[in-house]
Amino acid sequence: MRRYRFGRIAAFSAVGYVTAVVVAGVLALVTGDPALLRAIVATGWDADTMTSAWWVEVLLVAGGVVQGWAYWQVLRGRPAGTPAANDRPVRLLRAALYLGVVSMLLPRLPIPYLWWSYLPADLLQVAVVCLFFVALAGVLPRPLRLVGLVAGLADTVMDVAVTFIIQFGTFDLLKVVSSSWLGDLVHLLWLVPVLAGQARDARWTRGTVRVGAATAALSLLSSGGHSFITFGGELDPSLVLFMLIGVLGVLAAAWQARSAHDLGAPAPEPTPPAPVRVAPAPARAWTWTWPFAAVAVALPLIPAAVNLADGMPAWIGPRGLLDELFHGYVSEPATLLWVALDLLVGVGAPAVLVLVAVVRRTRGLLRITTAALTLAAAAGVVTAITTPRDTDWLLIPEVVEQRLRWYPDGLFVPDAEGGFGFGISPLWYSAALAGSALVLFFLYAPPPAARPRHQVVMAAPAVAVALCLLPAADQSRGPVTTAADCSPAQPWERAGESREPVPRTGPRAYLCAVRQHQALGFAATTPDQVVLTYGRRLCAAYTRADPAELARLRNVEGVNVRGLNWALAGICPAADADVRAEDAAEDREFAEFQAEERRKCAATPRHRPLIRPVKAVRLREPEWPEAGLELYDEYATEGRSTTAGPVESGPGHVRVSTHSDFHVCVTLETYTRRPPVETKGWADVVEVGYLNRTGEMVFMDGLSGSVLPDLSLGGRKGHYRIRVHYAWFPWKDEGDGTQRLLIMAYPGPGDQVTTYRKPRQRR
Repeated sequence: MRRYRFGRIAAFSAVGYVTAVVVAGVLALVTGDPALLRAIVATGWDADTMTSAWWVEVLLVAGGVVQGWAYWQVLRGRPAGTPAANDRPVRLLRAALYLGVVSMLLPRLPIPYLWWSYLPADLLQVAVVCLFFVALAGVLPRPLRLVGLVAGLADTVMDVAVTFIIQFGTFDLLKVVSSSWLGDLVHLLWLVPVLAGQARDARWTRGTVRVGAATAALSLLSSGGHSFITFGGELDPSLVLFMLIGVLGVLAAAWQARSAHDLGAPAPEPTPPAPVRVAPAPARAWTWTWPFAAVAVALPLIPAAVNLADGMPAWIGPRGLLDELFHGYVSEPATLLWVALDLLVGVGAPAVLVLVAVVRRTRGLLRITTAALTLAAAAGVVTAITTPRDTDWLLIPEVVEQRLRWYPDGLFVPDAEGGFGFGISPLWYSAALAGSALVLFFLYAPPPAARPRHQVVMAAPAVAVALCLLPAADQSRGPVTTAADCSPAQPWERAGESREPVPRTGPRAYLCAVRQHQALGFAATTPDQVVLTYGRRLCAAYTRADPAELARLRNVEGVNVRGLNWALAGICPAADADVRAEDAAEDREFAEFQAEERRKCAATPRHRPLIRPVKAVRLREPEWPEAGLELYDEYATEGRSTTAGPVESGPGHVRVSTHSDFHVCVTLETYTRRPPVETKGWADVVEVGYLNRTGEMVFMDGLSGSVLPDLSLGGRKGHYRIRVHYAWFPWKDEGDGTQRLLIMAYPGPGDQVTTYRKPRQRR
């Protein structure tokens, strides 16, 4: 007799899927091309998005096996037999759950994305929330059901608002309507009461509740984002964890499907209720049992007492890999739980848990206590291993605010050298907690013959999954500084907008350097905290200046750390010092260059006019035009231009061409009448006409910003004649000279171009 309604079809489909995953995994490991495996298990995470590595593909194969199991849970249907006779709300809940499973699995298919495609699923979630409220009546207290109802509806409303804001709104409004920590908390406020009701209701099995608990754990670890971040091919462990969370997201569909299957299961035959008696686990036949139990209770108190004597109630504090994970990658509720756990373990709270387990001596409580002590001991070891001796508190001050955010004020105060005191090493806590766990195990663990065989079979996969999920975190939806945010607002953009200037140092300076120049290959949607974390890692490598480490970063990650000092200067004092030294050297070199150009102009022959000019100006500073010098009348009409030597003239404009690689030493003279022609010492002498309609004649270069003094005769309008003298002035050697320019202006009629001198062979 079939156990499930569609059990054979589901088993065939799940086995086929897992087989395809394993084959694709083998091909990825053999050929080095993970395209097929990524397309099957993790759509969108191709090799261009994230570099392939053997351990990444192994994790994906394991995730694909979990997905196959989840698909079997979805497809197998309800248990075989005559379905239970349910009332109308329960039947509607089953239908809504099944439709919800379909809506959750549709995005995994290769169909084009439409922004409104999530709205039907959100409306369907409203029905699920309301029907769960009705179905759990009589199982959960009404206040708890009301909390779940309000939280579920609020979560759905926020999802709908996010959909519309992403399509039609702004990112600032998105942060207000649905921040990551609020979305995670509201979702859990709905999911946890529902799971509590299922655990107390005989209509749902324990397996369904466990899958739901796994879904809640993933939601707690998640940062609340629904889209994945790309890093331009970088193999970042945190990015791998984001991908694994997405792969395991199918467990939510498995929980909904199982919840619907259980509601359609045949009604169980009535059996007389058996008296429930929780027998305590007998201790081993030792004479001195209670002294050993007292040791198990006292061990966690020893390091706590030492720490409290120094005024430190924290167990780990803001240090190590696990604390960085919780403060940088997971949701805000999970971070708060971590800080609370840190303080509880620090003051010896595990001793209370051990005391309760010793007094009650139920097998379940003892197993949970032993496992919790073991995991806490492992966390202390990981923290001690991953905490560097040369901590980055002094190098990166902004980390202080981030990682001390949830700790009590005044708990961590910098000393005279700017460092922080954390109390005793977490290894002492690990030794005490591990010793307490061992005592409980030897006192109350059942003998080997009493251990069910399935526990041994499931031990290895359970440990593997726990190790894979321990540092898991979904992508963070924290603030994202864009390249546009770092650019100064244009005059037409400043209405109602205020952009702060980018400082020279600090996190914003670093973020703007990375965003504007794409220095590290991050995608534009990568959160700032991810970019900052990577930059701090590069800063530490830059500061250590270990050639082997720098070579490894260059060869493995393709990052030339020493060449990124200009980008890291904002958050890395060592890089900032090098950049300032380089800038100072460039400033000195440029100042010497400018002084040399001034000396060249000072050495050029002074012009001695043959008749007295009205005004004569010899510029002390050499000019450096990039597109020549142009005299332009805004009322000029179109007409034919004429070129003679370095001068181009036409109606309403005169342009003097100069070599853009060299400075120009300029002298300007204005006369009341035509001055005598001088050609000695000049390579080009050209005279043109110009009609001045504005009363001002100013040569300028729009590219370099060069603006010469006014040549007009006291603001006189009318016709002028402009005579341009050009010559090359050698200095030390021919290629190191400068340009000389003498421009005369006087009132006079005529637009003809007269060339008084031109070189035989132009430079």
